[in-house]
Amino acid sequence: MNFIVDAAVKAVKALYQADIAAADVNLQQTRKEFEGQVTIVTFPFVKFSRKSPEQTGQEIGAFIQNEVAEVSGFNVIKGFLNIVITDAYWIKQLYTEIASSGFGHFAPNGQKVMVEYSSPNTNKPLHLGHIRNNLLGYSVAEILKANGYEVIKANLVNDRGIHICKSMLAWQKFGHGETPESSTLKGDHLVGKYYVVFDQEYKKEIAELVAQGQTEVEAKKNAPLIIEAQQMLEKWEAGDKEVIDLWETMNSWVYAGFAETYKQLGVDFDQYYYESKTYLLGKDIIEEGLQKGVFYKKYDGSVWIDLTADGLDEKLVLRANGTSVYMTQDVGTAQLKYDQYHADKSIYVVGNEQDYHFKVLFLILQKLGKSWANGLYHLSYGMVDLPSGKMKSREGTVVDADDLMAEMEQTAKIQTEALGKTADFSETDKNQLYHMIGMGALKYFLLKVEPKKRLLFDPNESIDFQGHTGPFIQYTHARIRSVLKRSGFELNGQAATVTELADVELELVLSLNQFPETIAQAAKDYSPAIIANYVYELAKTYNKFYHEKSILQAEDEQSKQFRLTLSAATAKIINKSMRLLGIDVPERM
Repeated sequence: MNFIVDAAVKAVKALYQADIAAADVNLQQTRKEFEGQVTIVTFPFVKFSRKSPEQTGQEIGAFIQNEVAEVSGFNVIKGFLNIVITDAYWIKQLYTEIASSGFGHFAPNGQKVMVEYSSPNTNKPLHLGHIRNNLLGYSVAEILKANGYEVIKANLVNDRGIHICKSMLAWQKFGHGETPESSTLKGDHLVGKYYVVFDQEYKKEIAELVAQGQTEVEAKKNAPLIIEAQQMLEKWEAGDKEVIDLWETMNSWVYAGFAETYKQLGVDFDQYYYESKTYLLGKDIIEEGLQKGVFYKKYDGSVWIDLTADGLDEKLVLRANGTSVYMTQDVGTAQLKYDQYHADKSIYVVGNEQDYHFKVLFLILQKLGKSWANGLYHLSYGMVDLPSGKMKSREGTVVDADDLMAEMEQTAKIQTEALGKTADFSETDKNQLYHMIGMGALKYFLLKVEPKKRLLFDPNESIDFQGHTGPFIQYTHARIRSVLKRSGFELNGQAATVTELADVELELVLSLNQFPETIAQAAKDYSPAIIANYVYELAKTYNKFYHEKSILQAEDEQSKQFRLTLSAATAKIINKSMRLLGIDVPERM
């Protein structure tokens, strides 16, 4: 709406002899209960007019209507000037911008951004919490791409540490040489099985030691299994060949399993980092910080930073024995990532239990004088709960990602077949459709909620063809494609000679016109939920239009062609919106 902004700037100059910038004009979408499509907030201009906001609005409105051919009227409600744009403008907008290109993508903005997500541990398969993480990271990356950023999708894999050794040791002791091939289990599931076995056997040992008179705290430290796991970690860090070989074998099983899950989930990565290769990073930077006085040494030789003046606490950055902690590693990895890509922004998609960690990390990097630290951002998200309660991976009570995706496909199959609309589908087409619907339901349900909010995931509620769900939007797309196919319609860029729009037609054009603004806001807020809720409202508006206005049996050919164009444009924007969420839409359902 640049022409409205320009007219408002011109009006203030002509009426009140004041110079204002385009940024001083606050444009909003007109509220549905008032006539108009765009609203100017007039309160900032009363200091120039020295009149009431209402009178100022009346004068500016009259000037704009006289100045701009596309404006057919206006009204003023308190300090809000509601502008009515002509139907001819919106008809032209549909043909020249929306239908022809679907707005395309933004031009490259010259900025580079890294989005780090997934970050799995190699001692267990991905679970429901990982699904939210992966979907958020992937969608944010796609939204940023659509807004003109060069995006690097990164995955930092936690492939070392005591938890990895627990799975390795349990497999050594209780696995009897079991492999993914011999067990027919995915590799990540097999390794995760032994993580649970370790916990079960460890608890037995603790119980035995407690029965012998040790306290629970003592028993947890003295249980043979945990001592052996710690010794295995020390051997790994010393480069023991037998331990390294076992570690490489079991990790290779996990990576093969992860690859299958990522493919099913529809996410990908441009760059992998592995903690086994980054855990020693950061020590040089800590030394550099000591020289600068950013850090200080305690009497035992450990290195700390005092952040109490910043409202935080004192934080250990290097142990007394010279070994690194997670903060050390993260400082080093952040430097490695910047040195490799020189990204303007780096986004960490990590659950909100790590909020404090990232506050400390970013502040440390700023105090070290890393200019790029200002571009770091923690995309914090809430946990996912289930009707059955909280998940615990040690106890094997997590909702496995693969199992959940299979369940979603099965639920999609049951509900779709109940509607009786796939009788003429081949088995291959049916299976593709069930996968598309099941994954669409899962992804949409997890992405429609603002990232920071905790959410309760109900698989059955997520697959509802009439609710606020992915399948409802997918069904709307299929409905449109069916109408277009039956009509033989193809976009040819030729505008139908309609001159007036019905209210529901105008409402739909306005909704389509909000797409660029919506994806820009979603990028600014790192929030796929903005697009998810936009495309749901768009689908609802189309269904209202579909029920109120005959398309194939329209009153005349021009109206028919216009409504088909409007339908095709809607399908295009639904498709683009859903793809930004990582969701496919079917041609028929």
